Amino acid sequence: MTIKIYNTLTRKKEEFVPIEEGKVKMYVCGPTVYNYIHIGNARPAIVFDTVRRYLEYRGYDVNYVSNFTDVDDKLIKAANELQSDVPTIAEKFIEAFFEDVTALGCKRANLHPRVTENMDVIIDFIATLIEKDYAYESEGDVYYRTRKFEGYGKLSHQSVDDLKVGARIQAGEKKEDALDFTLWKAAKEGEISWDSPWGLGRPGWHIECSAMARKYLGDTIDIHAGGQDLTFPHHENEIAQSEALTGKEFARYWMHNGYINIDNEKMSKSLGNFVLVHDIIKQIDPQVLRFFMLAVHYRNPINYTDELLQNAGAGLERLKTSYQNLKHRLDVSANLAENDDAWIQKINELIHEFETKMDDDFNTADGISVLFELSKQANYYLIEKNTSTNVISTFMNTFETLFSVLGLQLEKEELLDEEIDRLIEERLEARKNRDFKRADEIRDQLKELNIILEDTRQGTRWKRG
Repeated sequence: MTIKIYNTLTRKKEEFVPIEEGKVKMYVCGPTVYNYIHIGNARPAIVFDTVRRYLEYRGYDVNYVSNFTDVDDKLIKAANELQSDVPTIAEKFIEAFFEDVTALGCKRANLHPRVTENMDVIIDFIATLIEKDYAYESEGDVYYRTRKFEGYGKLSHQSVDDLKVGARIQAGEKKEDALDFTLWKAAKEGEISWDSPWGLGRPGWHIECSAMARKYLGDTIDIHAGGQDLTFPHHENEIAQSEALTGKEFARYWMHNGYINIDNEKMSKSLGNFVLVHDIIKQIDPQVLRFFMLAVHYRNPINYTDELLQNAGAGLERLKTSYQNLKHRLDVSANLAENDDAWIQKINELIHEFETKMDDDFNTADGISVLFELSKQANYYLIEKNTSTNVISTFMNTFETLFSVLGLQLEKEELLDEEIDRLIEERLEARKNRDFKRADEIRDQLKELNIILEDTRQGTRWKRG
């Protein structure tokens, strides 16, 4: 079977053929770490983690790189508002990001490069673009000559003339052309900055990913991915920078996930209707949020409502219940039954159907439909009087494998003793700081996992319920 990917660049599904047989170089744009991530940030994290998992399931060795933008205007603003500094703010929210996406079942990337750790590479990249006459310095800023790159607009399918209509030169900018975009920003007084051939400053947003993708994955990568909102200008500008520098194709397949609406309205901070993952996973099982996201094809928009989230939770619980029923029956079943072969064949056909759906542009929505059919067949099987360990084990193994491909858990993972101790220490610290809300949240979290706390004069003790 062949995997097909919808390529934003060509606007059609294409057979996936990696540059190097058996290996995949994949770059996913990560967050700007100035706050907790919202569910709009969570969607690409979940979607492309699942793409990675499926590619690995199909036998590919995936080198998955996802960056952190740990310096930009938003971080500087947040640091000023909180009377802190940019590195401290970045570190806090990088830790928060890992905590949130781990709860959502996302594996860590092979590498999470940070902008601040790659400044030399970024500066060299810009310097080379200047040498090639694709960029120019203007009073400490550096701009990219957009019109010089002949393919500009090919990803977002816009012409330069169309883009020119809405282009403006902002106050303080010294551009040759309104379409030119920033590669390096001269530092303002008091801002965090780095030395460069053009004076103190910091990189523009778009150049970061071009430089880091090239450093860690090479001149041409297999898959470049991110949210639909990144198609233009971010990814368009990445193509212009990278291909001007190397003269080679930057990425062979471009993947973009759809937007999230809240109660049928586009989610935006200006409307105040955005939902932070940090908050929502305190109220619901993070796995329900992941299941909810995957129940819609990644290119389609998602409408987020409490009712739809509850429906997703009920659906996930149905699948888990089927698995638990199988597990319960396993110990009392015979080793073999007369119709084993027919049932094993039926299960294998469902595995094949799941793969067919996922091979078609990672259609998790249809893949989940196959899981429900697997559940239905398992329930039918358990009605039979004579069940066998062979068929039940095959059902269970199939549930476990397909759930793992989707990054879902059939059973709650038990916390290790050291993790429990860490949470208790965090709770004690919260109580010292009179953050009783957080202390109560930790107690409730542990209670859900059957960890019982006892506050004594000698300190807090715990035991498993």
